[in-house]
Amino acid sequence: MIVKESIKLDPGLYFVATPIGAARDITLRAMDVLRDADILVAEDTRTLRKLMDIHSIPLKGRKIISYNDHNGTSKRPLIISEIALGKSVSYSSEAGSPLVADPGYQLGREVSDSGYRVVTVPGACAVIAALTVSGLPTNQFFYAGFLPNSKSARQKFLTLVENIPGTLVFYESPKRLNKALIDMLFILGPERPVVIARELTKKFEETIRSTLGEINEKIEGRAIKGEIVILIGKKPETVFNLEDLHKILLVELGENSLKDTVLKVAMRTGVARSLVYKAALEINNISRVS
Repeated sequence: MIVKESIKLDPGLYFVATPIGAARDITLRAMDVLRDADILVAEDTRTLRKLMDIHSIPLKGRKIISYNDHNGTSKRPLIISEIALGKSVSYSSEAGSPLVADPGYQLGREVSDSGYRVVTVPGACAVIAALTVSGLPTNQFFYAGFLPNSKSARQKFLTLVENIPGTLVFYESPKRLNKALIDMLFILGPERPVVIARELTKKFEETIRSTLGEINEKIEGRAIKGEIVILIGKKPETVFNLEDLHKILLVELGENSLKDTVLKVAMRTGVARSLVYKAALEINNISRVS
């Protein structure tokens, strides 16, 4: 490998992507910036120090400044003041591309708003890595981050994204995986394809493909561990006769509440809940007039 000589970086903030697993998934440019930046900032200082040791990148007396969700408010003015003095600052998240499920957004915005340069040093990203191995369409996708913790908030959020015309991508913790999949089944329906990609680029990397209706059978009894990405295929286009939809709604409305009817019929038919709700309201109004 040809090693470039150290250079003086221009003042500014350098967002440096780091590996999500395999330490060798780092770019030559990322190593150059980590070597040459005046100031090193990291979400996890220990992780960055370990990575630099693996690749023999010297600290040269520099300290690694911790920057995270808890101390960002106090650290941002310090970082910006250093850039104002003509310093180059590299920032790395714990793993992967900065700003993706990472606290770097506010830092980048404030540096940019202050009139200073923001530079990207691209590399590994779990979202893109998961899409690559998923087998799901990649021409359109929506990264939704981590789902809310509570069941009601989680279901509400899934309702907001269910009709997005592309592959949905979520990060999830192993502890909440089963609950998330149950809510996805309830809101998105059993036919949607699902892929669980875990421990990407690591020793126990695994990709599990199924449908929301069958995924729990595939992972039942297993302790799914590690970093997890859930991908959901886009909602299939459904052509359903309106007259048949009304017949189903009439039966269900006679036995269930309006809310439960809409959920059940939407899952059964694959028709968008907004359309089912509109048809159900029309039936209710007709019934009242009669």
